[in-house]
Amino acid sequence: MIRRIAVLTSGGDAPGMNAALRTCIRAGLYNGKEMYVIYDGYKGLVKGNIHQVNKDFTADIINRGGTIIRSARLPEFKEPEVVKQAVQRLQDYEIDALIGIGGDGTYRGLLDLAKAGFPVVGIPGTIDNDVASTDETIGFATALNTICECVDKIKDTSGSHQRCSIIEVMGRHCGDLAMYSGLAEGAEAVISSDHPLKEDSLFRKLRKMKAQNKSHAILIVSENLIDINELAKRIEAETGFDTRTEVLGRLQRGGTPVAHDRILASRMGTKAISLLLEGNHNQVVCLRNNEIIGVPIEEALSMKREPKENLIKMIDMLQ
Repeated sequence: MIRRIAVLTSGGDAPGMNAALRTCIRAGLYNGKEMYVIYDGYKGLVKGNIHQVNKDFTADIINRGGTIIRSARLPEFKEPEVVKQAVQRLQDYEIDALIGIGGDGTYRGLLDLAKAGFPVVGIPGTIDNDVASTDETIGFATALNTICECVDKIKDTSGSHQRCSIIEVMGRHCGDLAMYSGLAEGAEAVISSDHPLKEDSLFRKLRKMKAQNKSHAILIVSENLIDINELAKRIEAETGFDTRTEVLGRLQRGGTPVAHDRILASRMGTKAISLLLEGNHNQVVCLRNNEIIGVPIEEALSMKREPKENLIKMIDMLQ
């Protein structure tokens, strides 16, 4: 029987993690469980940075960005001896189950604990939306809104100087932030893993815009794909467009979570507690067709992202 449940956040922080943490704690307490938090992710788990909390701990955190219990990376966690230490720490506190909020790296840590015989549940929290098992991750909607706010501002100055602006957004190997923000901003081009750069087509389009005396051009690019400074030089040489680059960087991670992320986090946190209480351990929470479900961790980690063909076609149609 599960009496004590701990929660940690791991990997890159995402707006809405605190909302998910709040929900897990409150739902657990509502069901008569003792709730604990682990500071600094798996690193804090191994060090025993574990504290019991009550409802007061969750006051006024639903709207806070980042994660109040912090996050830290621990590459050594994949080593069996380190996993064994983590399980021993949990047992020292007589904790019966662990909820981890994060991305695929967090899930892999949970899987190692599950294989060691410890009950776990995962909640997807990452701005990149790169967890294949769920339609959407906590933090994606807020990061997307942040990008759009930044691009709106860049448009103002870009138009004032008749520039082409290349804006690099986060996403790692997932192009969702680039594609969705490009669609929302009416970008002249979107470059992502699912929508690669077509130089000849891009240069033709920009030459035509320059000839028509268009006020500006916006290009949105996923990180780690191309050298945007080199692309800017080529655009200037090939089209005559004065071109500038902007890297939005980690500002995409921060900020107050939008209502959508707070609600998604609440739905997912409630489901995580339900899975544990129902005995459905070693699963991750997923959003599928607007329904919150549980999927075995190993199955979730084996899933591959499929290109969003309809989204790609829409971008091509509207550019």
